[in-house]
Order: sequence, then C-alpha cells, then structure tokens
Amino acid sequence: MNPRRRRFVFGALAAGGVGLSALVALRSPLLFNDCRTQLPKTAATHDLIESAWAGVDARRFLDCHVHLVGTGDSGSGIEVNPRMSSLFHPLQYAQRLFYLNAGCVHDAPGRIDDSYVERMQNLVDGLRPGSRLLLLAFDRFHDEQGRADPLRSSFYVPDAYAQAVAASHPETFAWAASIHPYRTDCVDALAAAERSGALAVKWLPPAMGIDPSSPRCDRFYAALAAHRLPLISHAGEEKAVHGAGQEALGNPLLLRRALDHGVRVVVAHCASLGSAVDLDDGPNGPLLPCFDLFSRLMGEARYEKLLFADISALTLRNRSAEIVRTVIERSEWHPRLLNGSDYPLPGIVPLISPAEFAERGMLLPAAVPVLEVIRQHNPLLFDFVLKRQLSAGAHRFVASIFETRAFFERKTA
Repeated sequence: MNPRRRRFVFGALAAGGVGLSALVALRSPLLFNDCRTQLPKTAATHDLIESAWAGVDARRFLDCHVHLVGTGDSGSGIEVNPRMSSLFHPLQYAQRLFYLNAGCVHDAPGRIDDSYVERMQNLVDGLRPGSRLLLLAFDRFHDEQGRADPLRSSFYVPDAYAQAVAASHPETFAWAASIHPYRTDCVDALAAAERSGALAVKWLPPAMGIDPSSPRCDRFYAALAAHRLPLISHAGEEKAVHGAGQEALGNPLLLRRALDHGVRVVVAHCASLGSAVDLDDGPNGPLLPCFDLFSRLMGEARYEKLLFADISALTLRNRSAEIVRTVIERSEWHPRLLNGSDYPLPGIVPLISPAEFAERGMLLPAAVPVLEVIRQHNPLLFDFVLKRQLSAGAHRFVASIFETRAFFERKTA
C-alpha cells in the first residue's frame, strides 16, 4: 500500500469519534489484534516456525527496535501529547487506539504501563529461550537552545524508566537511552546512561528536532565514540510519530557527521520511506528517494565498519515491496543489517499483509494463513517468521541478521 492509500485508511478510520469507537467495539479481525496468548499447538509446532529458527541461535537474538510506551499511569514519567487523546486531532486519536490495541493494553485502564510490559514478557516467552528485546527510551523535542518543549513532543519515555524496566527483567529486556544532543547536560546524561547499562542511544530527528549534521552535535558524537555506544537513528520520512514535523531532518546524508566522528550508526528502517534533498549535489540538489541516499552511504568504503541498518518496518504496507526485495538481494549488506520489529507496529493488523507478499512471489501462499494465526497470538514471532520466510529469488535474510546481541555487547578498548 502506498503512502497515499495508507493515509486514506487511517483517515477513514479517524473520520469521527462515534464511527471510530464503533470500529473499536466491533474488534474486526481485519483491523484489530485479538490479543490472544499461547499459540495453539498446531501453529506452535508448525514447520514454518521451525524453519524460521533454523540456524538462528536464540541466545544471540536481540530485537533491537522495540518501543517502550504507556501513559504514565504507573508513575513511570511517560508523557503523551494531549492531541493523541483528542477527537479534534482524529488521525492521532486513531493512531493512539491502534497502538493501544497493538500492545494489548486497550482493556487495561489505570494500569496501561504495567500491562504493556507484561504483554511484552508474554511475547518473549513465545520466542525461543534466550531471546531478548532492546527497549527504546524517547526524549522530548528540544529547541536550538537545548530547551525541552513538551507541546512539540508526541511522547516522552524517560531513560530512568527504560533502565528500571530492563533491570527488573534482565533475562528478557535490555535498554537504549534517548538523549537530545542539544541538551546542556547531554554528555553527562550519556555517561550516566552508559553506567546504568544502556546499550545504545535512539534518535528520531524529525520528531525531536535534531539536525544530525549540526555542529551542536559534535560534543555528543565525541562522547558516543568514546563510550563506544551505537546510535540508532531514524532516517527517511516519519509517519508513526508526530511532533516537530521537520521531515528534512530525516535525510540519511545528515548522518555523515556522526560517522565522521567514528560513531557506529544504525539507520533505522534502511531509510525506506520518503524522499530528501541530495545534499551531495548542494543544498538545492534534486529530491531523491531516501533509500537511494542510504544505499549510497552503504557503498562508501570509509563507512563500512561504522554504518549499519535495522530492518524494522520494512514489511509495512507503506513501504515499497521492491525495497524489501532489494534489501534481501543485497547479500553484501547482510553482515551490516540488524533485526528489529518496531513493536508494537507488527500488532497493528492493517499495516502488514502477508497475502500481498505472496501475490508478489516473495512468500509461499501456504504460509499466509499460518502467519495470520501467529500474528493474533504473538506479533513479535509473526514479525520474525515473516522476515525469515520472505525471499527474492534464491535470496533470503540470512540467520546472522537475527543474532544481533554481539553488535550491542559492550566494546572494550
């Protein structure tokens, strides 16, 4: 589904509070996740799952792109922009309902934070023993003077909360900090996060107001390189998180400044959505697909040991299937790819269509009904099995992409 069609789907769902509430009440399996728990035996022992795990060491499995969300009802410090609860902002209101359903907390008033974490634990239990999730904190939007602006922030997930959740469940979760580089305390905050066990730093530049090419980031980049922590940065157009709305900041070429400081950079989603200015042709260069700009960076030898990417969100219907096909075919990239689910998005039923991949010859038709059953019980397992079953001719995502723990393990000098 192209971006225009996706906007139509969400717009139609959001067209009026009464209609949207009725859809929620109906819980159509075509739109909403049933939030079931244990897989039925016929699915749990299916060859599709067995073949997905073949060659993958679950003790090395770390889903490196998992959002830690909630409402703050547990005292977590999580903040959610009031627009997401207002019918005056129907698209964001609809997205919030879908996110709650995807995380299976739509029926948990008063304990959404805790229910979200419990659901994630349940989902990991449905993977193989040793599997873990990297939970992402999310900093506020900051202006150019480094001042936080909650009104321009979609949501806020404190580092302290991500660290506490991971510390409470160390066999299941690890965590990544989120620190805006314009903050006056950014270097000290990074040192504190590293001491508390953070394995990475997560940015979403268009929503947070971060220009990755700005000299304001230099001291933070120097600290990141010194601590040997990777930066997971969104690149490309952003659809899931509203806020600053500064889409130009998603240009993957802006990340060169971090790379040139020796920072290991993980480009989220392989920059697979939207277009940006080709800055290599000057500030008024032509608009090119962000994926093409990302591909150019991947081809630069000087960044071979610094530039990586995660494959989260690649299977969403607003991404081109041809991009997915290309990423699968580019086997020389595979040692630099990391698995991530972008959870809770795999739990939003309309966003991923196994049937469409089957129609394109990238998935066996017989896999479609099995995957649909898996999704209603375990969106994380669904995301993993789908990616392992996708093909482009003789090419598939290799097993090592899903063994990401080594990449995030603490590096010593």
